[in-house]
Amino acid sequence: MPQNKQILLVSRPTDEALVSNFKLISSETPALQDGQVLVRHHFLSLDPYMRGRMNDAKSYAAPQALGQTMGGGTVGEVVESKNTQFAIGDKVVGMGGWQEYSVVDADQPGALRKVDTTHIPLSAYLGAVGMPGVTAWYGLVKIIEPKAGETMVVSAATGAVGSAFAALSKARGCRTVGIAGGPAKCKYALEELGFDVCIDYKVHSDATSLSKALKDACPNGIDGYFENVGGMVLDAVLTRMNAFGCIAVCGMIAGYNGAPMPLTYPALILMNRLKVQGFIVSEHMEIWPEALQELGKLVATGRLRARESIAQGIESAPEAFLGLLKGKNFGKQLVKLS
Repeated sequence: MPQNKQILLVSRPTDEALVSNFKLISSETPALQDGQVLVRHHFLSLDPYMRGRMNDAKSYAAPQALGQTMGGGTVGEVVESKNTQFAIGDKVVGMGGWQEYSVVDADQPGALRKVDTTHIPLSAYLGAVGMPGVTAWYGLVKIIEPKAGETMVVSAATGAVGSAFAALSKARGCRTVGIAGGPAKCKYALEELGFDVCIDYKVHSDATSLSKALKDACPNGIDGYFENVGGMVLDAVLTRMNAFGCIAVCGMIAGYNGAPMPLTYPALILMNRLKVQGFIVSEHMEIWPEALQELGKLVATGRLRARESIAQGIESAPEAFLGLLKGKNFGKQLVKLS
């Protein structure tokens, strides 16, 4: 059995996450039992939600256990199988974690899923045609419920979720406005992702300034907002929401290090009779087939051209993850393992 490099979580952050919270080890993969398969991972997904799991705090999911392989989504190839449903060479997506190989009990529902790479790159199953894409789909389609001609706004617009949101929103005939950090990301949002407008939040020092930019970008107000950031960005958006608008709350990356994020004008939620709903996409597995079908078509036909930031080798995962939390990635952050 092959040697397997793994990254463990060995300590919990007290403020910002650090490389020293992780440890690289190597061990031999165990022999397969009946029903199991050995997967060699090609790509590992890095996602903002992982920061919350590093804390020992009450949340929608159990904290990441110390001394264990850091959890995360993976795509790869079956290299050994003792399961009749999976053959050597099958391309698969699962939750193999921060390691080069995983032994999977493939009979467990949802543990491993075969994917077709004929028209869709394998890495896309961790981004546009994976959890991030389905997250965008659920927030837009099931929570915001857009109508043609309405104005949709998304923060972290060029990330894996924001990229998919743009394609899905434009497909429904909506004016689509992104909020991203830096001129390069805004250029990409306009030229590649199809946003009507992209606002660079980095040139705005406070919510008042950002709110003025949103007024120009959204002359008819904001009907739906997909929240990934929180903080100043949410304060600014709230001042431009239309009556009976909807906010789908997916993430609050501005507060992932534990800093409080008070709202400046919470009364606007009442005054404008807004619907504000948080969600966890893994709690809505019933919609995944429908969402993945639409997302797959968008990628295969070139209507969704999501960019990827790719770090090389398992050793690079901690630094790449910390960079993701600071917005250094451009598009979906992956680690290439094979």
